[in-house]
Amino acid sequence: MNQYIQAKQNDLTKTIDFFKKDISALRTGRANPAILDGVLVEAYGAKTPILGLASVSVPEARSIVISPWDKSIIKDVERAIVAADLGINPVNEGDKIRLVVPQLTEENRHELVKKLSEKMEVSRISLRQTRDEIKELIEAAFKNKAINEDDKFRFFKELDEEISRKNDELKKIKDKKEEEIMTI
Repeated sequence: MNQYIQAKQNDLTKTIDFFKKDISALRTGRANPAILDGVLVEAYGAKTPILGLASVSVPEARSIVISPWDKSIIKDVERAIVAADLGINPVNEGDKIRLVVPQLTEENRHELVKKLSEKMEVSRISLRQTRDEIKELIEAAFKNKAINEDDKFRFFKELDEEISRKNDELKKIKDKKEEEIMTI
């Protein structure tokens, strides 16, 4: 791998990691605690993630149980979940909150797959932008006579192969998630 790709390898990896994290919050037919990642609870005068205030468990395939360490904030946790508009209504059981993940309809599944595709496209755009930055670096090196024309074209070929590998990796991640969403 050439030095121009290596210089931007971190950006390419960050794009893949961001995509993985971004789609982890998409609902599937199974209960997934990752859907709570973006939920902030107003407690003790500050907005805190649920994981900072409670333990989250998945006792069954279709339910999530949130057990706040301080039972006095259970109403705040419930309010934050409702405000987050997750499409799941919390059930306050006194000392814990239960979220029952409803069965996804066919329409919901197709909508989630559409969102998944949009998120993948954003990641692919990010990869293309990084590719363009690397191409500019190679072009600048060629203009400054730091590399010859053969090296320039070899570096372009290596770049295209690396971007193709990263796009394939994105597609595999998307296909796996799509299969999870579409499985009943």
